[in-house]
Amino acid sequence: MASTFGKIFSVTTWGESHGPAVGAVLDGCPAGLPLTEEDVQVLLDRRRPGQNKTTTARNEKDKVRILSGVFEGKTTGTPISFAVFNEDQHSGDYAEIAKWYRPGHADLCYDLKYGFRDYRGGGRSSARETIGRVCAGAVAMKLLAQVAGTEFLAWVDSVGQVDCPALDTNALTHEAIEASTVRCPDAAASAKMEAEILDAKKNGDSVGGTVKLLVKNVPATLGEPVFDRLDALLAQAMLSIPACKGFEIGSGFAGARMHGSEHNDEIYFEDGKFRTRTNNAGGSVGGISNGADIECRLAFKPTATISQSQKTASRNGENGELAAKGRHDPCVAVRAPVIVESMAALVLADLYLQQKRNCL
Repeated sequence: MASTFGKIFSVTTWGESHGPAVGAVLDGCPAGLPLTEEDVQVLLDRRRPGQNKTTTARNEKDKVRILSGVFEGKTTGTPISFAVFNEDQHSGDYAEIAKWYRPGHADLCYDLKYGFRDYRGGGRSSARETIGRVCAGAVAMKLLAQVAGTEFLAWVDSVGQVDCPALDTNALTHEAIEASTVRCPDAAASAKMEAEILDAKKNGDSVGGTVKLLVKNVPATLGEPVFDRLDALLAQAMLSIPACKGFEIGSGFAGARMHGSEHNDEIYFEDGKFRTRTNNAGGSVGGISNGADIECRLAFKPTATISQSQKTASRNGENGELAAKGRHDPCVAVRAPVIVESMAALVLADLYLQQKRNCL
């Protein structure tokens, strides 16, 4: 089972949702980067469950411990190991799921592939695995902030039929995003999204949503022109996040309805830099970053595990119904932004180090 992402700046995540702990080992981080557990904890606090009534009631503090790779507040260049211990598992809630497959969940495919599965919360197919990604992402963000001033911002752009209006991204801040219970910086849209989520939760259901990503101060020249294209690696990274079913960069699918004369981003030279007047490319042209902001949008499906009774089948081929128990997010998009930022940072940090290795 592959659990490693990246070539030079690479992360291996480990652990199960209802096991003793989850975490990651990050290899390839340069020595001398200032790093503390608090640097990582800030991001984990944004991801952790039990934050408010729109998220799962599982109450985990998700306190991280750095077990190796850091000495006197700086990275040593050796593998950095992170551990977060699970404290609030209710494994008994999953007794029925040991027999029945949840519709829309990985249960069936996991069992068909491996012949067995950890049914307690989904094991490795649980979104709790993303804790390790966020830990490593925190380091990637520190590295990119130090070398290029790169900033990552992700927010909820829609929930169900409720859309966030167009935002002034020049004025967008983490503070504005985090002030919303659903991480939508528009107050009116945030209130409607919250109502949509709570209505689904009341009915034992779930609802999908979209997340937008903005990356500022991206170094130019990151990415390769063939297989390791920047946009291709971002797509792989984002679609590896549990429940993510769609990805677009720049104009995305809307670009298919445009002519080249309106889609092409006009280039000009100013203040010693090449710039573009528009950003339909989303920061990546020919698979290589052009120095413009990276702009992406991701689609997250509704949470698979719901308490409504659904028709399904059992491991022994019996047809029946399952009303799943347990504590689950009624909308996974609400806790996704920091995971999206982390995966983007892992891609860019790895490509940055590859560029430093390959070019003078």
